[in-house]
Amino acid sequence: MIKKGSRGHQAALCQRMLNEKGYITKVDADFGPSTEAVVKRFQKDNGLTDDGIVGQKTWEPLLKLPNFCNDEEKFIIHNGKKNLIRWNRVVLWDEPGGLVAKPGRFYNNSGKKERKPTLFVNHWDVCLSAESCADVLNKRKVSVHFCLDADGTIYQLLDTQHGAWHAGFNTINRNSIGVEINNAYYLKYQKNQVQRGLGERPIQNEGAVHGRTLKPFTWFYPAQIEALKALWVATSNAHGIPLDFPRNDDGTPCTAVHDGCKKLEFSGFCNHYNFTNRKIDCAGLDMEVLLKEARPL
Repeated sequence: MIKKGSRGHQAALCQRMLNEKGYITKVDADFGPSTEAVVKRFQKDNGLTDDGIVGQKTWEPLLKLPNFCNDEEKFIIHNGKKNLIRWNRVVLWDEPGGLVAKPGRFYNNSGKKERKPTLFVNHWDVCLSAESCADVLNKRKVSVHFCLDADGTIYQLLDTQHGAWHAGFNTINRNSIGVEINNAYYLKYQKNQVQRGLGERPIQNEGAVHGRTLKPFTWFYPAQIEALKALWVATSNAHGIPLDFPRNDDGTPCTAVHDGCKKLEFSGFCNHYNFTNRKIDCAGLDMEVLLKEARPL
């Protein structure tokens, strides 16, 4: 719940959604009287009690995706340079309500030869939000370049010139870009998602990895899938990473591509489970189909 006097990430999120729908132009992460007045107008327009408090009933229409047409250009950052992404919900680390990887949690390549990543690695965070994921990563002294929240917002925490500690092995970390996709995974957390105004998550019943089928678990919202594809394309355009996935000789998806010590030969987009049998994220993500859908973008 957000009300007058609130500050920080949630206040900024509320303001961004109002901005997205044409109600305000300024995002400053400060839920003051002017934001409260706009919330009341938004509530009245949507048949809600106009009390200026953003609770579950107000979040539901507020978070609803508009038609994404890139009226306002958005970018992801590599070595300080902007690279266009065809997705409106993008927040950089230095913007109001942005998420940040703390210094010391990544390989700092400032002023060094330009990094040329060859891999993009998908993770799921087993957290309740992108904000909580960023907190967990910083406490564990690890990092990732992007967090993708449940509402489809892409947060860039770290310039991709730097190598993030996200995939376990130094050879992978130094040559890759990583994203943590918000998904609490366990069915018991559905209630939390409803309280956030997002509705219940889809359920994944066909997640299989490392020769075993997983019990049903919560899955990604459609907005997250569309945002992920947009991020893949923007990353491919920026770095020349091929829109391909690990395959066996017969063309079927490959579970393992690296043993942690040999030279990395694969270039493209993959999941965390491709690098170790101790990980299962992102089992169920149909890389072949989604990358095929992404290419025309």
